[in-house]
Amino acid sequence: MAEKRVTLPVAGMHCANCAGTIERNLKKLTGVLDAHVNYATERATVVFDPSAVGEDAIIRRIKDVGYDVPTARVELPITGMTCANCAATVERTLRKLPGVVDVAVNFATEKATVEYVPGLASRSDLVAAVERAGYGVVEAPAGQLEDAEQAAREAEIRDQTRKFWVGVAFSLPLFLLSMARDLGLLGTWAHAPWVNWLMLALATPVQFYVGWDYYVGGWKALRNGSANMDVLVAMGSSAAYFYSLPVTIALTLGSSALGEHVYYETAAVIITLIKLGKLLEARAKGQTSAAIKRLMGLRAKTARVVRDGVEVDIPIEQVQVGDVVIVRPGEKIPVDGIVIEGHSAVDESMLTGESMPVEKGPGDEVIGATLNKQGMLKFEATRVGAETALAQIIRLVQEAQGSKAPIQRLADRVAGVFVPVVIAIALVTLLVWWFGVGVGFTPAMIRMVAVLVIACPCALGLATPTAIMVGTGRGAEQGILFKSSEALERAHALKVIVLDKTGTITRGEPEVTDVIVIDGRSGGGDRESEILRLAASAERGSEHPLGEAIVRAAQARGLPLAQPDRFEAISGQGIIAQVEGHQVLVGTPALMAGRSVHLDGLEGVARRLHAEAKTAMWVAVDGEVVGIIAVADTVKPGSREAVAEMRRLGLQVVMMTGDNRETAEAIAREVGVDRVLAEVLPGDKAAEVRRLQEEGVGLVGMVGDGINDAPALAQADVGFAIGTGTDVAMEAADVTLMRGDLRSVPQAIALSRATMRIIKENLFWAFFYNVILIPVAAGVLYPFTALPMMLRALHPMLAAFAMAFSSITVVSNSLRLRRVSLSI
Repeated sequence: MAEKRVTLPVAGMHCANCAGTIERNLKKLTGVLDAHVNYATERATVVFDPSAVGEDAIIRRIKDVGYDVPTARVELPITGMTCANCAATVERTLRKLPGVVDVAVNFATEKATVEYVPGLASRSDLVAAVERAGYGVVEAPAGQLEDAEQAAREAEIRDQTRKFWVGVAFSLPLFLLSMARDLGLLGTWAHAPWVNWLMLALATPVQFYVGWDYYVGGWKALRNGSANMDVLVAMGSSAAYFYSLPVTIALTLGSSALGEHVYYETAAVIITLIKLGKLLEARAKGQTSAAIKRLMGLRAKTARVVRDGVEVDIPIEQVQVGDVVIVRPGEKIPVDGIVIEGHSAVDESMLTGESMPVEKGPGDEVIGATLNKQGMLKFEATRVGAETALAQIIRLVQEAQGSKAPIQRLADRVAGVFVPVVIAIALVTLLVWWFGVGVGFTPAMIRMVAVLVIACPCALGLATPTAIMVGTGRGAEQGILFKSSEALERAHALKVIVLDKTGTITRGEPEVTDVIVIDGRSGGGDRESEILRLAASAERGSEHPLGEAIVRAAQARGLPLAQPDRFEAISGQGIIAQVEGHQVLVGTPALMAGRSVHLDGLEGVARRLHAEAKTAMWVAVDGEVVGIIAVADTVKPGSREAVAEMRRLGLQVVMMTGDNRETAEAIAREVGVDRVLAEVLPGDKAAEVRRLQEEGVGLVGMVGDGINDAPALAQADVGFAIGTGTDVAMEAADVTLMRGDLRSVPQAIALSRATMRIIKENLFWAFFYNVILIPVAAGVLYPFTALPMMLRALHPMLAAFAMAFSSITVVSNSLRLRRVSLSI
């Protein structure tokens, strides 16, 4: 049994007991032979059997018992991968390195995301391992990596395009010459031996210049103990080419013992067609990342800042936190900040999907990359560089696109054994047709070549990641940020959605909803305005949220407020103030009773308001009740439509709140939820979500915005954080909704369902293609004489055509997600 020793840094230990706890738990792990944790050096040394347990499991165990192993994450742009098996080879190579905790290689994005323990592994170790495996890593100075990667990808496409046209230049005349000779259109001279040498001359540049990549790629794969698409193409085309070579020599020497027909055109056309397929596939793959490229393109190049009292234009990289930035109408806001001067409407649709411009004034937050529409704004930079909202959105989308969805595991497992199985089927086909059926070596070899060439692991490898890329990109355009592809996959299966009330369904701040005058009616008029004006004037001295709501309502109506005298706040009852020589009371019936003010028959109105989840504030002037002002936390625009859409999608909608049941039921009736969980303490929200999960209805999603929602968001199968909420909630959630609009939730679920539908279609076609066409290429349809001969004996050139376009079909299907409708 091979032993392996690893020393891991451990964070979070406070005493020797912590070291003992970690040590005991590590020793309980199957495969761990010995463990020693040093509290002084904060390191754990573990001896283990690598065949029984991995470093990732050891690190996970340390984290499970409440401590941390600091890890770093790096993203490496990989070059030279041609199919899903290449991605698997790179992944396997990196996983073998000491200190590597997790690896995900995405064939569609051509990137490897590696989590590793600094000190045990480094970026240079990772790059060296990838290069030893036969692939490349794009390297560039910090800040220039994106440009270098794009330049490397473009150079690769230019190289492939040049080789494709070279292939066409030689293959086309070769194909026409061969077909015309076979059809007897050229006369007897076309059967002369020198014509075969001409064909060899035309085929050789295609075989060893255009097709050289397949030999190199195949050799790299075989050297790493695996096989990829390159192996199949190299084997298939080489079989046709090298079979033809001795036939050509023999015919020149006057012998037809080895056969009378050469297959140079088959080898050349196979390589050229597959090269065409890979080129089209690369272009289609480029479109799947269009959304992230558009996001990157939103960044402003320069910023106008005030330095030493002078306005200067500087590159955006030089903007510092605290700089005063000036943005004129029509210009992009370069970085995030807080407005200190000016008013304007800002178009934030590029980040939030919200089409209406947002009014901005002093104290408001502005986001970098949004567009200033009207007035000049002066703001103080608060977040620059990688800290800006746009940079974080790009990072989130890239991480989601680089992660692997659980559904991809099946395709990965199949792709891992695909090529060896196909080679075995090809050899069996050769032997069966040659010895079993007895058609001779040449027809049997042609069928073997068809099997090798038609098999396509590329479509399997592209089926999931391309759909994930387009789906996450489409979400980002709508202000819906999935943190991982797993969240995107899980969201489609949600059966229950729990909505926090305050700040999610409702605005989260009280507003005046009714002003009732003494006759019990509400509506416009001087008396109503006068009651509101007097109450607001009295409340100007108050810091209570209900008093502030009354002041805001009066200011919104443009009412002239007076300065109150002798202001007195009575805890739990209300306020008393002197306004323009009148004594004004605003508060509860208890306040009125304490001052011997008769309620004047408005008790019924107050009960009705209470039943509607509104707080009734009685207003009395000079000892007489003049009316009631109702204040309530109002429902956000779009909440009713969002709940209706979620129910239409088949979800059970649950509202969770700490409010009393009567208030909660009133809001629930207003928005139409199915179930209410009222009087839930903040610390019990996660337990309520767990209880819903244990009911077994299905996966449970949670939507919230506050710090107290974070445990429930983490407990839920999918947590949605409203983007206007706290950073803690967004950190704990799986999906961040940039808009504070609840309608983003059904949009996210609809997008998830559309993405999963596309992935399943892609996987179906990828499997269906191979399951159906490999037997056809092997000749299982040959006995069915009613079928056309092109199906009964599939020519390798047709097989190459089918192989080339199978991947394009999958990628094109994924691109349909760009047109999926998310409007409500």
